[in-house]
Amino acid sequence: MSERHPIIAITGSSGAGTSTVTRTFQNIFRREGVTAAIIEGDSLHRYDRAEMKRRQAEAEQQGNKHFSHFGADNNLFGELEALFKGYAETGQGRARKYLHNAEEAAPYGQEPGTFTPWEPLPDSTDMLFYEGLHGAVVTPEHNIAQWADLLIGVVPVVNLEWIQKLWRDKHQRGYSTEAVTDTILRRMPDYVNYIVPQFAHTHVNFQRVPVVDTSNPFIARDIPSADESMVVIRFANPKGIDFQYLLNMVHDSWMSRANTIVVPGGKMELAMQLIFTPFVWRMMERQRRSPP
Repeated sequence: MSERHPIIAITGSSGAGTSTVTRTFQNIFRREGVTAAIIEGDSLHRYDRAEMKRRQAEAEQQGNKHFSHFGADNNLFGELEALFKGYAETGQGRARKYLHNAEEAAPYGQEPGTFTPWEPLPDSTDMLFYEGLHGAVVTPEHNIAQWADLLIGVVPVVNLEWIQKLWRDKHQRGYSTEAVTDTILRRMPDYVNYIVPQFAHTHVNFQRVPVVDTSNPFIARDIPSADESMVVIRFANPKGIDFQYLLNMVHDSWMSRANTIVVPGGKMELAMQLIFTPFVWRMMERQRRSPP
C-alpha cells in the first residue's frame, strides 16, 4: 500500500460485471481530474489466444479437463505482483495490452488475440487502476492483494454470473450454449481455488442478487435487468463509512448487517459514486501531503 502511489484493483470472474465498476471510476477520475494508469487483467495472461487453444488441446489429450484462464499456470502472477509492488514504491512499471478483437488490433497492425509489446507506464500518473480476474490473489508464492490500497470485488450470485456469461458469449462472441457450458465446467476448480478466495481480501464487495427466477441459468432468455435485482454491498471494515448518508441518498436502501447495505439494482452506480468518490478524495489528499 502506498500514500504516494495508490492502487485501486477491481476483481471478479468473467461475466461478473466488473466493467460497470470501471465505468464508474472513469467518471470519477474525469470529474476529479485524476490521471490513472489503466491495467487490464487480460494483458497478464501467459499465452495469447492461439497458444492458449493449442495448450488447452494438449492438456485435454493428457486428461486435464480443467485447463483455464483462471489458474496460476496460465497467468503471470509474478509480473502482476511486481507491477503492483513497483508502482506502489516508485509510481513506475511496465504494461502491455491484450487485443480482444479486430477493432482493437487494427491500430497496432496485429492479429486479434495477441499482446502488444511491453511498454513503460505513462509518466506522472496519480494512481494505478486494475480491472481483471486476479487483483486480490494470494498464493503461497505471491501476495498481490497486499499492494492495493482499495480492493473491490464484483460477485453476482453464481446463477446470475452464469447467465451473464452465457448471454455475452452467445450474443457477442457467437458461441453455442454447449460451448459456454463446457467453459464454465472446465474453469470450476480454478474458480473455486483462485477466484472465490479473493473476496476474503477485498475491502468492498458488490453482489447483485436477482429477484426473479434464475434457477436454470442455461435456459434463461435474457439477463435480469437492474430493476429486477438488489445489490448487496459489504464493507470489510465499516469504520468511517457514513451509512446514514448512504441510506438518505439511495432511496429504498436498507442495512442488513452492521457492515452491509442493500440498494436497488438500478441505484448501483449511484451507490458506487457516493461510496468511492470520498475514497479517491482521501487518496489524493494523502498523496499531496506525503513527502516526494
